[in-house]
Amino acid sequence: MDEATLDIQDQIILAALEDVPFDGWAWDGIRAAAEKSGHKPEMADAVFPEKLTDALAHFSDWADRQMLEALKEYNPDDLRVRDRVAKAVELRLRALIPYRDCVQASAGYWARPLLKVEGGKIVWRTADHIWEWAGDTSKDYNHYTKRALLSGVITSTTLYWFNDESTDMNDTCAFLERRINDVMKIGKFAGKIKSFFPNKSSKVQ
Repeated sequence: MDEATLDIQDQIILAALEDVPFDGWAWDGIRAAAEKSGHKPEMADAVFPEKLTDALAHFSDWADRQMLEALKEYNPDDLRVRDRVAKAVELRLRALIPYRDCVQASAGYWARPLLKVEGGKIVWRTADHIWEWAGDTSKDYNHYTKRALLSGVITSTTLYWFNDESTDMNDTCAFLERRINDVMKIGKFAGKIKSFFPNKSSKVQ
């Protein structure tokens, strides 16, 4: 995708986020957001050909990019693997704090029976970004196992975060840590991660 199209999509989604807490996600709202951001309503049809599905997928992509930008402040080699994963999930949620209602509404959209598979792909994409940043280069079944497990962590932690009223997301971070601990106990997952990250800075503890 070219940068110009990506920029227009960002403009439209960011404009839409202002109204989603009141009106929910609706295609008419996306078209209105296109106009609000200085384009004709038809621009929304052009850059989001699958309409609301494309728009909400782009919202998730926008959040992923905010996460990856924030992760530039961290050197993954300075963190244990589990801490790399936790930090990435945490930073993604922090980027979305102003839009919590919008995320919750999008979760409801992806939970629809005909959209669950597509919604799963969206979460998988986030998990893939995180593992790539964490340094994973696996190509065998471990590649899929780790992303599947992390997808579950992302989903459950996000659902918990919806109702977190603690200071500075403390409860969500604690929940995330527990979920990662649980994942590390599944089968020989921790041992597999060690085999992919043999250097001392990458060991799982």
